[in-house]
Amino acid sequence: MIYNFDEIVPRRNTHSVKWDSTSVEGVLPMWVADMDFRTAPAIIAALERRVRHGVFGYARVPDAYYDATTGWFARRHAFTIRREWILYTSGVVPAVSAVIKALAVPGDKVLIQEPVYNCFFSSIRNNGCEVLSNDLVYCNGTYSVDFADFEAKAADPKVTLFLLCSPHNPAGRLWTREELQQMGEICLRHGVTVVSDEIHCDLAAPGGVHIPFGSISEEFLQHSVTCTAPSKTFNIAGLQVANIIAADEQMRRKIDKALNVNEVCDINVFAVESLIAAYNEGEEWLEALKVYLHDNYLCLLSFFQEHLPQLPVLPLEATYLVWVDCRALGLSSEEIARRLLDEEHVWVNEGTIYGKAGEGFIRINIACPRKLLVKGLEGLERELKGRL
Repeated sequence: MIYNFDEIVPRRNTHSVKWDSTSVEGVLPMWVADMDFRTAPAIIAALERRVRHGVFGYARVPDAYYDATTGWFARRHAFTIRREWILYTSGVVPAVSAVIKALAVPGDKVLIQEPVYNCFFSSIRNNGCEVLSNDLVYCNGTYSVDFADFEAKAADPKVTLFLLCSPHNPAGRLWTREELQQMGEICLRHGVTVVSDEIHCDLAAPGGVHIPFGSISEEFLQHSVTCTAPSKTFNIAGLQVANIIAADEQMRRKIDKALNVNEVCDINVFAVESLIAAYNEGEEWLEALKVYLHDNYLCLLSFFQEHLPQLPVLPLEATYLVWVDCRALGLSSEEIARRLLDEEHVWVNEGTIYGKAGEGFIRINIACPRKLLVKGLEGLERELKGRL
């Protein structure tokens, strides 16, 4: 089947967070991580069938849901998951928050790696815990882990959890098996539980391979929790569905209790149908999407090399979120984002929302039709080129 990712689907006035969070006319949103493409036809068809039924009561999660989830991860990621390990919830952020509530106590420290997904900070602090960052090392246009610092911080007796962002948002890294192995072994040595946010796991660039943390060894599996969702993969974040994978029974019981205490233990009828259709019938669409996203990245990369060569674009190994080094401008990330929005009506994320280590960077969402991408890039050039 041919999928038309070039089609511009009007989203303004659809109650979209991405498009309707500003009243300013003509703003091109390239910020929050959702895509401007229609989801896979199989998902739309499944939802249409469910809508025609006309009754939308409380949802029971059927065997087909678990079969679709375990089948997907076995096929796509060589990760064998048992049905009983899966706890469903409304999103990965509620999942992470529930896991922290379950496995840490107020006053504990939670290790992260700045710059990193901004909701990590609120999930940690809302549970009365302290953020401790093993800042990633930026060198030669990419990021790596400072393992000496990682070990020193993991050894802090107050550190109980490590939030791993894999693939990494916003840096776009696919962690190698060796990197994951080393982080995992350090955490095992110091009794730190790994909470792996793998929401972007299906969006590795062509040729790249995502390695689920829990798939590496039985020890890693038993001392970790993995949070996943089809939301980024299939552009269905608004349907609110995610899964927590916890092989250890004691941890799973604690997380299940936290989900119930936080009242995020239920999902709706459309969430159930969308996940089953996505994981059972969405692979062809996903493969076509990944090719289009990679071509968008190459388009952006070429544009910067030709028009804004002083601003390095980091390699995009996974996700559809491009991280750009704008330090040559001599402006704060916040100022760069504000100028782009005010002067060119292009909305990007300032790097500092991902922590202090994001200063001087911006994040650009490229999951849109190429015509819109080019329009946004041209706005960036008009505002930024004269400042270099």
